[in-house]
Amino acid sequence: MKVLLKSCKVYTNGAARVQDMLLDGAFLSPFMGEASSLDIPVYHNCAVFPGFCDVHVHLREPGFSYKENIASGTAASARGGYTAVCSMPNLSPTPDSIEHLGVQLEAIRRDARIAVYPYGTITVGERGEQLADLEGMAADVIGFSDDGRGVQDPKMMEEAMLRAKALGKMIVAHCEDNSLLRGGYIHDGEYARTHGHKGICSESEWGPIARDIELIARTGCSYHVCHVSAKESVAVIRAAKARGIDITCETGPHYLTMDDSMLGEDGRFKMNPPIRAKEDREALIEGILDGTIDVIATDHAPHTEEEKSKGLAGSLMGVVGIETAFPVLYTDLVLPGVLTLERLVELMSTEPRRRFGITSDVGFTVFDLGEEYEIDPSEFLSMGKATPFLGKRVRGRCLTTVYNGEVVWSRIE
Repeated sequence: MKVLLKSCKVYTNGAARVQDMLLDGAFLSPFMGEASSLDIPVYHNCAVFPGFCDVHVHLREPGFSYKENIASGTAASARGGYTAVCSMPNLSPTPDSIEHLGVQLEAIRRDARIAVYPYGTITVGERGEQLADLEGMAADVIGFSDDGRGVQDPKMMEEAMLRAKALGKMIVAHCEDNSLLRGGYIHDGEYARTHGHKGICSESEWGPIARDIELIARTGCSYHVCHVSAKESVAVIRAAKARGIDITCETGPHYLTMDDSMLGEDGRFKMNPPIRAKEDREALIEGILDGTIDVIATDHAPHTEEEKSKGLAGSLMGVVGIETAFPVLYTDLVLPGVLTLERLVELMSTEPRRRFGITSDVGFTVFDLGEEYEIDPSEFLSMGKATPFLGKRVRGRCLTTVYNGEVVWSRIE
């Protein structure tokens, strides 16, 4: 169906132009005539963005398809405006060899709606005992990660960095010191103390980052930090960048828009790392603004309703987020003037593609920036429904997403 996007903001190469655009299925073209000459629906206050790119998504297949699969996860991604995602390797079998990786690659070829770039693991089975077959997987992975687990042995991480550097691949690190966890499951802050929960200290995150920065300096490896949540992490990464260290990092929408005063006794608020204090959120926003934080990634991590129904103490860690990322960030950061829309597009599309070398067909996504609604997980295409943004009023809804010349999501009938 054809629609006219009246006075549409079109974002390309980091800048926007305002122009009437005719959207005809997967085809988008400038319209120079009068809107009254067309007998088609007209949308106002829309924007066209290059397809978003999420470098941290759990698609759960193979091994955990009862939580999510390639088909449902990429459909949800398209609904959120994404045309490329990088799939995390905590799967079964874990992609620690070309044979194990091949199971996931076959599912991607068969069922993916958008581009999917898998990670290989750093260690065999993500157990931290023996390095995986990095060389055998290198041609088919976007990088190496033991996401969900930190590599505890610095000598093993250094060897992984040396091998990754020789292969021209990046280490993408889940930074967590197991010796500092002490049974914690939410931030070691005011909410934990007030409600009798066990807390996770911030040093469990920033300590391994500081350790790895010195290893990067020795090895020259390209390195990316997953899901930064603590103010100290921002500070050590900022200092490392000032030294010329080859390090980038990401944070997620929930860390940028929530703090632990907003928690509730519900598994939908439980993820790893946890939502931290107000001063941590403020430091993350400062890091976004000054370029310390390079990428926004969702860490989309679906679980079943049962797995997320056991409160903060008993529920599994992880929340979904790929269908809500843009509207939440647009509502809480762009509309109040904290962040420009241009910068948000860089963080969600341009910068992750640049850092990870994702230069294939980008596609585009169209958002109605004026539509206001409540986030309702029953509308999600993801099999996971646990979101900390349940019932939140937001603005900005995806109208259509086009990848590789095909419409992969559309609300336009």
